[in-house]
Amino acid sequence: MWNPERVTLVAQQTISTESEAIKKLSTSVNSSFEAAVKCIHQATGRVVITGIGKSAIIAQKIAATLNSTGTPALFMHAADAIHGDLGMVLPEDVVVIISKSGESPEIKVLIPFIRNFGNPIIAICGKSNSYLAENADFFIDSTVEQEACPNNLAPTSSTTAQMVMGDALAVCLLDLKGFSAQDFARFHPGGALGKQLYLKVEDLSKKNEQPQVLLQSTVREIILEMTGKRLGATAVCDSNNHLLGIITDGDVRRMLNDHQETAHLTAEDIMTPTSISIEGDALAILALELMRQHNISQVIVTRKGHYEGMVHLHDLIREGLI
Repeated sequence: MWNPERVTLVAQQTISTESEAIKKLSTSVNSSFEAAVKCIHQATGRVVITGIGKSAIIAQKIAATLNSTGTPALFMHAADAIHGDLGMVLPEDVVVIISKSGESPEIKVLIPFIRNFGNPIIAICGKSNSYLAENADFFIDSTVEQEACPNNLAPTSSTTAQMVMGDALAVCLLDLKGFSAQDFARFHPGGALGKQLYLKVEDLSKKNEQPQVLLQSTVREIILEMTGKRLGATAVCDSNNHLLGIITDGDVRRMLNDHQETAHLTAEDIMTPTSISIEGDALAILALELMRQHNISQVIVTRKGHYEGMVHLHDLIREGLI
């Protein structure tokens, strides 16, 4: 029978159980963990990560995390390894084997072959006296006291613990390499995440019109420039293209509210002198931060004080940055 209260209770218990398991992992960061990090950091080859069952899925995720943070890695399924995939292991590689029990038949068959190759073995395992732990060069303890599964059977807390220890390895290696946001961007050129790290303001503004009027431009000229170039604003510049201010839809509305006659008004009378601008070589995500900070929908783009165009909120939405 459907019982929403029961669903909430079980979900909360699952989160609590896994959270407690993760908290206790800090004791597993010991000299063996440090040695494992040093082994990978000093290796001239790649990290080959393997496992069976649910641990194999975690191994794939850890390999992906290492690759994205500057440590070359690949996944090898433990069952496939003994049927030909061992050929992907090169002499300079480090092999990481992930297992909850450390006693899986596929793992026990695989280990002697890797040892014969001479590759160092790092075990991420939940049993310190297992075959895997005792035959690895470095042991990272991922033991959990209780699975989140009410029967204490389905891998839940244990796979979470494996993933956390893999992340800890990756982040330690990232730190040792001095891996920067710019490095991260090189490996993540696609999607919104990549765009946050490499897309520049000028990449967007150069696709837009460049609405612009002079100080003495009339109201009619201002409105025609704003509506014709459809960015909801226009820059006000001097004859040398030096930015002096901005006129937005809001400025026009205030002008109409404050003045019955507008024929005598010029851009100088209406504009908002602005210091809210951004250099074209700045990251586009910084333009979004400016818009949020000042509650505006467009930012003027400059280069050393000279007007170069505008970037609009819609540009950022179109690129998936919001």
